[in-house]
Formats: sequence, structure tokens, C-alpha cells
Amino acid sequence: MADWLAAYERAWRTAGTDALATIFTPDATYLQGPYRTPVVGLPAIARMWEDERDGADEVFQLSSDIVAVEGDTAVTRLEVRYGDPVDQEYRDLWITRFAPDGRCRSFEEWPFWPAQPTAAAG
Repeated sequence: MADWLAAYERAWRTAGTDALATIFTPDATYLQGPYRTPVVGLPAIARMWEDERDGADEVFQLSSDIVAVEGDTAVTRLEVRYGDPVDQEYRDLWITRFAPDGRCRSFEEWPFWPAQPTAAAG
């Protein structure tokens, strides 16, 4: 899992989207939040990837802690800080499921930003 996380970060820091084929299966699903519509398939993930980042040279720090791995499923807690000085940060949980070849076939994230409410307003 640690190798896959490092490959994900390298891909984010690399121009273009060719590296995505080394970390995601062709039919992978990518869910950007628990209530979001999944992005399905490598071409769609590549389009989303380019839309979401400012570019391969954007300044960010990523730290991660693998919480659990069982079978083909892993849970990772992450903290991401963008900018220097930091102007955006969030904490995230990733639930990833892997194909036998080690590429991710299902990616689900649960991002949380500072001051984000933890419950719906009553």
C-alpha cells in the first residue's frame, strides 16, 4: 500500500495523465466524496484529474497513515496542505480496493476541511 500511495503522489506531481494507467485499472471507479457521482473509467478519471489540479508543479504537502489493510482493501488517513504559505488544507480518508495486479479498481475518498460541520444543521 505504501508503494501505491507514493506512486499516486508521483502521478499527481507529473505533467499529463499517462501515469494513471500504472495506478488505476482501465475500468476503475473514483468517488470524490460519499455523496458524489463516481467517475468511471481511466479516460474519465484522467479528465477529472486534470480539472482538479492546478498543474503538476502546484505546491503541496501530503502525509499519510495506512489505517488498515485486509485482503484487497485498504483504508488510509491523509492530510493535504496546498500552497506556501498554506492557503488550503484538508484531511481525508481513502478507501481503496485493488485488482490482483496491484492497481486500484475502486477509489473512494471522504474529505474534510477545517470548520466543516460534522452534522447536518437541525
